[in-house]
Amino acid sequence: MKIKHSKFRNTGILFELLVRQVTIDTLKGVDSPAIDIMKKYFVKSEIGREYKLYESILKSKVLNEGRANTVISTVLESSANLNKSSLKRQKYNLIKEIKAHYDLDTFFGIKIKNYKELASIYTLIEGFNSTTFVAPSQMVDCKVVLLEFLTKQDVNSDSVEEDVLKEFQAYDKDLRILTYRVLLEKFNEKYDSISPEQKQILKEFINSVDSTPELRNFYNTKIVELKEHLSKSIKTIKDPATKIKVEEITKHLVELDKTSKVNDDNLVDLMQYYELVQEIKKANGVQI
Repeated sequence: MKIKHSKFRNTGILFELLVRQVTIDTLKGVDSPAIDIMKKYFVKSEIGREYKLYESILKSKVLNEGRANTVISTVLESSANLNKSSLKRQKYNLIKEIKAHYDLDTFFGIKIKNYKELASIYTLIEGFNSTTFVAPSQMVDCKVVLLEFLTKQDVNSDSVEEDVLKEFQAYDKDLRILTYRVLLEKFNEKYDSISPEQKQILKEFINSVDSTPELRNFYNTKIVELKEHLSKSIKTIKDPATKIKVEEITKHLVELDKTSKVNDDNLVDLMQYYELVQEIKKANGVQI
């Protein structure tokens, strides 16, 4: 028999779609139920354990074919240790909760660029744990897809429909979006909402895939902008404690040099600076 792929049961796809939904909701300026759903179903759960297996492949660096084979084999062997009944029950409840907040056709209609790899991981795991005979050709095709993804080389060009390099570049963008989720969660834990400036930072971070110089220039431009705003505000702030606070913040606003890369901490700091700017405006009525 052949394994029939199901978006509804593919843990990797469910995670990716929830991440994308968080992005969509946030950029619309609305609270995202997807955040709570992810925390509920992907933390200390059987679904979370299975997603770690997907991550083991998706987050692997470029490997030689021998190591790539080892990664795939290890993931499949580890999948046998999952509690299948708990996993099935959790996925059922997860879909039920997604349906309570989103239209399923729209939710599952979002395009995923690494869909092929995610579907291949799902099919291999299902096939490996199946108690019935699975068509060897299907297992081979799926393994070839993952080997090409992990090695960035053509393993069997006749069985591949899309260019491997493009798939790998698409994966980089998804890594950006996964990092965006981490950033977003950090701020949702502390703040009720994010400002337009903070949204712009997150948008730039998502869109600047493989564009390190552009992202660095954006970061430096925002640092200069913040310095100018805060320098002007210091002159109008009457409260001594607030003035000292702003002066200290200004000292930490340092542009990145031409060899530096923008990392998560830089972006978190930038968003925190803008959060402090908003606090100062509220407390002092300063037009920054």
